[in-house]
Amino acid sequence: MRVDPIPAPPSRHEHSSTHALDILFVFFIVNLSMQPPVEPDFGWHLRAGLDFLDQGGRLPTHDPYSHTMADWPWVEHAWLADAMLAVLYRAFGTAGSLAVMLWFAAVAVAALLIGATPARASRTPRLAAIVASLWVALPFLGARTQLVSLAGIALVLWLYHRIVRGRTAFIWLYPPLFCLWANLHGGFTAGLAILGVILAASMMLRLAGMRWASLIQFHEPLLPDTQLTSFAASVLLSCGATVVNPYGWRLHREIYQSLSDRFMLEQLREWQPLSFEGWAGTAFLLYLIVVTVLAFLWYRRVEPIRWTLLTVSLVWAFWHWRNVTIFLVVAVPLVAELLQAGSTSLAQLIPPARRGAVVLVLTFMTGLVLVLLDGDHLERLVSAGTEPEKFFRQTEYPIEAIAWVKANRDQVGRRLYNDYGYGGFLLWWMPEEKIFIDGRMPAWRIGDRAIFSDYMTISTGAPEAHGLLEKYRVDWGLIQRDSPLAVMLAGDPAWRQLYRDGKVVIVRRNQ
Repeated sequence: MRVDPIPAPPSRHEHSSTHALDILFVFFIVNLSMQPPVEPDFGWHLRAGLDFLDQGGRLPTHDPYSHTMADWPWVEHAWLADAMLAVLYRAFGTAGSLAVMLWFAAVAVAALLIGATPARASRTPRLAAIVASLWVALPFLGARTQLVSLAGIALVLWLYHRIVRGRTAFIWLYPPLFCLWANLHGGFTAGLAILGVILAASMMLRLAGMRWASLIQFHEPLLPDTQLTSFAASVLLSCGATVVNPYGWRLHREIYQSLSDRFMLEQLREWQPLSFEGWAGTAFLLYLIVVTVLAFLWYRRVEPIRWTLLTVSLVWAFWHWRNVTIFLVVAVPLVAELLQAGSTSLAQLIPPARRGAVVLVLTFMTGLVLVLLDGDHLERLVSAGTEPEKFFRQTEYPIEAIAWVKANRDQVGRRLYNDYGYGGFLLWWMPEEKIFIDGRMPAWRIGDRAIFSDYMTISTGAPEAHGLLEKYRVDWGLIQRDSPLAVMLAGDPAWRQLYRDGKVVIVRRNQ
């Protein structure tokens, strides 16, 4: 009988190098997850939260921020997350932005840490898998409330893995989770969809189980027959729990209307189908290629629930850009396991006496990459967190123009036109002004006011732009410099230029 040799235990040198590599991975995770608050929608989320606190916890019945859609019955599906942001922002005073940045980073990391928990892997491959996921998710990180839903999805999957391993009482944690989630962010619908996928796949496997039992050995635990009914009941209760919010069923209607608005889906990049053009698409393509190669080399398991979830979440990622992060959360435990299997196999090819040196070289290379990628990132984070006004002077946001408006308020009008990407920022830095449009409004329509469609027409400087500006009674504008609209108004004698810098122009209609 052949007896395989017992692998030599790791040397002290190898242990030390591995710990150093883990520390560098942690630095990578912090570096990638900490991003300045440059997300266009962050400003209006923060403004909504601050106003919620100032108004004693009362939510507005209609839009309080625009002059174009002031009669729209606004449903804020992230009202509780907004309030939490506002509490942090105010509690830390001049470092409020830094506290908010840390909060978002913690949520992003928590989502992947929780997502990686079920992985049959040691600490180092888990951390490496999280680093890879954050690297691919980089365009979607920062001050984005969507990250709350990533943490929710990770918790849904974590609970499921505990349930199928015997913690059946955890089934009843789903309803309170979704009750909280429905008040934090509208992405709870993705969590319900994942639960539905798990339930449907489990039922189909049980129906086909008698035929396959003698042919296929599954390598993952499934929901027992006795628990399927309880799981289904918990899913139904979770759906009902999402109605417990300030808006009731109106929340679901608002989400449906947004997700079914074809014009919005066609115009906004995060809602468009995935493409492999640009850095973000290339990074995701490389990620998929590497995972596929690793799976081809070292994955030999039959896990139908995992396959189903990976397939569905990948389809979602190809359907809409913003769903890429959902796939990353679903895939992170598999990636950790593949890295574990690959490193174990490759280690067998290296003499035990040299493994410590190899790990040391990998640690050095990881540290070098971290230094090369970091650049002035830490300096930018400190500036964004403690001196946001100074920081935004280095960005495309019109902080200088805002300072001019505040100093010359009597020179501008009362009904502002602003570019879409500036709306949330203006609500943050000029809360006294009513804006034309921001990131909340692409699907808003009342009568002949399809605000996003009208905005797109105006922004292109089309002949209809003049009539639409009259329609909304716009009398001044803060517009990107040299944009089609800025060029059009520069040649219109009915308008005059009040201010110009390297980012924007401010124009005023002649009275």
